[in-house]
Amino acid sequence: MVRVELYQYTAPVITLSPEKTINDALQVMQKNDIKRIVIVKNNLPIGIVTERDIGKFLEKDKTIRTLDQIPLDEIMSTGLVTITLGQQDHLIQCAIRMETFQISSVIVVDDDGKLIGITTKSDLAKNFANIYVGVYKVKDYMSKKIITCRKSDSLLFALNMLNKNKVGRIVVTDNDGKPIGVVTYDTFLRNSEYFKGGKQDTRNYLLPKTSAKGLTEMRRMVKIFVLLTDKPGALKEVADIIGNELLMVESEEDLAKAAKLMTEYKVSGVPTVDKDGNLEGVISSSDIVRAYSEVETHFRLIEKDPHFD
Repeated sequence: MVRVELYQYTAPVITLSPEKTINDALQVMQKNDIKRIVIVKNNLPIGIVTERDIGKFLEKDKTIRTLDQIPLDEIMSTGLVTITLGQQDHLIQCAIRMETFQISSVIVVDDDGKLIGITTKSDLAKNFANIYVGVYKVKDYMSKKIITCRKSDSLLFALNMLNKNKVGRIVVTDNDGKPIGVVTYDTFLRNSEYFKGGKQDTRNYLLPKTSAKGLTEMRRMVKIFVLLTDKPGALKEVADIIGNELLMVESEEDLAKAAKLMTEYKVSGVPTVDKDGNLEGVISSSDIVRAYSEVETHFRLIEKDPHFD
């Protein structure tokens, strides 16, 4: 097997200074279709802000400040995990760091600690899809802990479920328990009226108010379930924000194929099903990272003991 590391990090990195606000961060995230922003001072990375950081902060913050009144240095995570440019086995080392510290990115710096780039879970998924074809199956690493909801549930309920369970996605199921959609923070962000201009003083920026017709987050992949969810008027239910196509992958599929699909359609996780379409779990970029952090160890064990598999 030939293993070539191709996409080690993204550069340049989208950055903001610590005095910028949550409003600034949300606008930059939405404009550049990214989930995190590195906070810098004198070209030195001093923190990072993610979509989840913003949601968690606002959930706990008891003040009445609007989003353009809350500086990023108040919400940013400061315990940055970094890797020096040029380190051997860069991607393996990043995967180990992500798995160990349960983070979604590793900051790449030069010998002086200045920002060079960023390696994310998406980078690892892209590489895994190219490098480790045929090594694992989806079922080897998928999570069987699934948080679900129904399409008739309220948007506020779905958002609270995301926050309460500290998960990146909720699987929407029908009356038979089969997956028909997925709700993520991105789903809310892509449908939020907050980014359409006008007065942006609301803290409920994730709760959309307009039609989700044309939602493009969910696209055709392994299987498709068509939902009749194109409703006029204000959004109230989960059915109003899920797309009419669902990406899924069978648990017996190659894990590299799942990684490739997530990379191609720019999603961080998809439901996994059996051959009859029954929900079995979820495979996410976090699971790909875990596989990435273990794969070389497995190869070395196999070389020493051919019976290990």
